[in-house]
Amino acid sequence: MHLYREFPPHPALAGHVACLWTSHAIPHGVPVRTRVLPDNCIDILWQDSSPLGKVAGMMSRPHHVEMAAPVLTVAVRFLPGAARAFVDVPLSELQDGHPALADLWPRADAEALAAALWERERTAAQRIALIERALLARLRTRVPARADALARAAVVRLETSGGALRVEALADGLGVSRQHLATLFRERVGLSAKTFAMVCRFRRAHAALRGQGSAVDWARVAGDCGYYDQSHLIHAFRQFADATPGSFLHTAP
Repeated sequence: MHLYREFPPHPALAGHVACLWTSHAIPHGVPVRTRVLPDNCIDILWQDSSPLGKVAGMMSRPHHVEMAAPVLTVAVRFLPGAARAFVDVPLSELQDGHPALADLWPRADAEALAAALWERERTAAQRIALIERALLARLRTRVPARADALARAAVVRLETSGGALRVEALADGLGVSRQHLATLFRERVGLSAKTFAMVCRFRRAHAALRGQGSAVDWARVAGDCGYYDQSHLIHAFRQFADATPGSFLHTAP
């Protein structure tokens, strides 16, 4: 059994945080296997099995997680391009990785938060409030940079286009060079602009397949989601879901 729940962020965090969430994986003798797909977001997770916390960086490929024992997780999911306000390293260094939060925050801060989260029984709402308090404290000490707004503008344009906007056109629209845009994405978003756009297209196709029956017009799905043809769509699903679109359609929850 896998229980998952999302919570809206504190209003002061709404420009940075997509949601906070909890998960309780209960294997009941059978390992719980989860396929985590790229979603263009960065999460920080705290688990009762590893209380100090870890960061799930931007993903360029799917990750497969197996839990053989019960695990309780509480986490924050940042909006694309927003996590840099809370992590003092270029986000490209976190790509496809899961570094310990204590290696990215002052260790005393990470340890104090972990102790507060897990030192005794708390409700999900209490744990989320503690995390929000820690995030707000970090946000108050940071001076916003122009690059933050530029990164968010780039992300919004790519997301609005469903990943169809070309990188050259994105750079021109923002009034920056392609090289500057590449640096911006590495540092402030965590993926290249091209890969970010590819994940946008994949997520669009993934959403289009939800609720579809067995009679799928694959050529139409490919065209509607910005792919050249069906083979291009298949390649994207192999890259981001480790599956063909057909097999994913029948195995995805």
